[in-house]
Amino acid sequence: MGTSASATSQAAPFAPTHQADHQGNGMAEHRRFLQSVNIRNSKAKSIITNKVAPVVITKNCREEFQIHDKIQSANYSMGRISDLLPEHYLVLGEFFMVQDVYNRADVLNTTKSHGSPNFRKVKGNYPLFGMGQPSLSGFKQVLQRLQIDGCEEVIFICLREEPVVFFRSDGDFIPYTPRGRENLHENLHDLDRELSAEQIELSIRKELCDFAKLSENMFYVYNDIEHFKDEPQQVQILSEEDIHVTEEVYKRPLFSQPLHRYYRLPLPMEGAPLEETFDAFVNILRETPNLSLMRDSSRPLPALLFSCQVGVGRTNLGLILGAIVFHRLQGASKSPRHEIQKSEHKLDFQVIQLLISRLPKGQQVLDEVDDAVAMCSEMHNIKNAVYENKLKLEGIGEDYQIQGSSTKGYFLQRTLQSLERYVYLLIFNAYLHDQYPQAFPQNFSQWLCMNAWIYRLLASMDSSELSAPASLITDGIRVLVSSEFLATDLLSTAKEMKVANFRRVSKMALYGMAQPNSEALAVVMSYLTDQRRGHSTILWLNLQEELVLEANGQMFTPREPGCLEQPIPVCVQHPQQLQLALKQDVLRCEKWLEVITEQDKQMRMFKTCHTIEELFVHQKSIHPSLSYQRIPMSDCCAPKEEVFDHLLEAMKSSLAENPKCAFIFNCHNGKDRTTAAMVIATLTLWHINGFPECEEDEIVSVPDAKYTKGEFEVVMQVVRVLPDGHRVKREVDVALDVVSETMTPMHYHLREIIISTYRQVNCDRAFQKTALKRPANTLLGSKTLYFYLLKYVLRYWCNSFRSQIYIISYIYCYYETVVIKAHKSGI
Repeated sequence: MGTSASATSQAAPFAPTHQADHQGNGMAEHRRFLQSVNIRNSKAKSIITNKVAPVVITKNCREEFQIHDKIQSANYSMGRISDLLPEHYLVLGEFFMVQDVYNRADVLNTTKSHGSPNFRKVKGNYPLFGMGQPSLSGFKQVLQRLQIDGCEEVIFICLREEPVVFFRSDGDFIPYTPRGRENLHENLHDLDRELSAEQIELSIRKELCDFAKLSENMFYVYNDIEHFKDEPQQVQILSEEDIHVTEEVYKRPLFSQPLHRYYRLPLPMEGAPLEETFDAFVNILRETPNLSLMRDSSRPLPALLFSCQVGVGRTNLGLILGAIVFHRLQGASKSPRHEIQKSEHKLDFQVIQLLISRLPKGQQVLDEVDDAVAMCSEMHNIKNAVYENKLKLEGIGEDYQIQGSSTKGYFLQRTLQSLERYVYLLIFNAYLHDQYPQAFPQNFSQWLCMNAWIYRLLASMDSSELSAPASLITDGIRVLVSSEFLATDLLSTAKEMKVANFRRVSKMALYGMAQPNSEALAVVMSYLTDQRRGHSTILWLNLQEELVLEANGQMFTPREPGCLEQPIPVCVQHPQQLQLALKQDVLRCEKWLEVITEQDKQMRMFKTCHTIEELFVHQKSIHPSLSYQRIPMSDCCAPKEEVFDHLLEAMKSSLAENPKCAFIFNCHNGKDRTTAAMVIATLTLWHINGFPECEEDEIVSVPDAKYTKGEFEVVMQVVRVLPDGHRVKREVDVALDVVSETMTPMHYHLREIIISTYRQVNCDRAFQKTALKRPANTLLGSKTLYFYLLKYVLRYWCNSFRSQIYIISYIYCYYETVVIKAHKSGI
């Protein structure tokens, strides 16, 4: 009777008796095939070869097998760590299996006593436990320990994002992880975004079983990656039961414990978790009745047990989340705040202060997170990590390279990652304040969508600190960059007006330009007040949020030596004090300073320095009709909602005094921010004086014509939401066309910027991996500005633009979230 089957791993060596008729190449090939798939039960009498698969007939002629096995055709790779070590099969085509936890990682020395490395309970009375990666027997020992301590209900949460498999060894199952040859000490991350860690572990187990079939039931692993003594080690794999995946190791011991549960919540090694990870944690809270505010208070709290590889970074983050939850659950009156000695440093970061100032009960939110951080700080303190990384970053004078990477860039990234983690803890605690009493009607990601201002705050996290010392220039940490270097004069106005990119909106008293020095300021004011133009009232609006200084008659702004094109925003309400401190420090140092000019790098000693405010005070003494205001706008992104309000109030006040008031806008180069403000001003004047007649849409016969006309998907969603949305869009498009007519040589048109940046990001994959952030921010900011302008047309319905913008905050946050996730995934 003929059947089909796959080769099994229990088979004995194949020893055919019928050999005379099958001595050709096909016979030899199939014999090798059968040996490779371990047909070893000595039952075969003969082999019948064919083009599909060999047929094996048993000795008693009662059974016939056709072997269909895909092992031979699989594209498996082989490799070795060094020329002195044997070659063997590689997991997932390139990785070696390395023992997960080394002995020195157990700082608390708890593996023997408790079953896992770095097992600990947090300070205070909360049933919060953390540990490193245990073996199967070690995990059972941990559960026994918790049972002895009186923990009736245990929620175990594995925080590992990397795949882990367990090999049978001396009656236990020991964890191993795949590692790359270049860094055998580092776990793998982001292997496949479309597959979960559990799915990858199952794929690895399947591969390991195949490798064993091809290698006499053996596979090579590495235990000592420091000295490679007696390496690699061989482990025997007879079946899938010799390999466990993480779910099997943790769920099987919990099977007989109905009040114990297991979850996997992958956290990144550095930085904040993704929003969907917070959502998954919230789902755990939803699914646990004993973590509800309606819980039976007579029952003890469930024990929360968190685990990562060594039980430090990610475990610490999980413990803090658990402490915040327990604090919300038991209420502030039972907070262990007075029992905890806090020794961490104060974090004086702009993003934290702005966040706390805008969150309801912001100071309470901050204090509760700080309490949780202190409770869980036995092995790691998040706040201290932020402070120490920042201290190391500030201590670097001249940047240098380590293994091809910038040292300053490395510590900047570490500082931002640790700061991001801390800030997200504050945000999550604010979410719990709002949603826990309501039993979580919204996920964390949905709640963030309704508080879209948080996204903008997170996007500016790498801004300068509130009190950036002026000595950064005189100490050589930052350099002064001239306006000529930053502002290319594409409109060729510097010769006549002494300032780059000077222009006017046709038939309107609206002007824009780059940052002028004292000479250019005098020329522009004479031009505006001459007999031909005769502007009797002038409002000058400076849009820069970075420090600017005139030294020896030339305009300079501080920049990082390695990022001369990147502005350094100082987002304080009144930056005059910082500019004054910078001026005093430059004059007082009396030494040669490095500056970047249009030609090259130079060393200069400055005898005269003036702040922008001092320049305008001097001009106001000559032209009393001049008014000056500074309304900071961020570069390459949409203005904040309050910027629209400030611009509108400034213009309304000036127009109330003189309806023919002229408005002048400037940023560092006269392009991005200046053009955005000029469009806003154009729409404002049209609201007051009446909109011009909008011509019918012209026929555009170019590729992607709908995008040239601004018909982007997210923009059209806004158009459909806004009352009379299509008319509003036409008015905004006309304003963009009117303002950008004078910008044609610079190719700065908002709709064109969106589509050209999108093409730039998508056409070059290498470019995406190395420099996506700024183009992505440009794309995001341009689109956001576009539909902010749409909404601005309707702002007269309300008291402020800011109050109305929440109507479309959900759409705004739609692609804010997309870009933030793209940054995290490293696309």
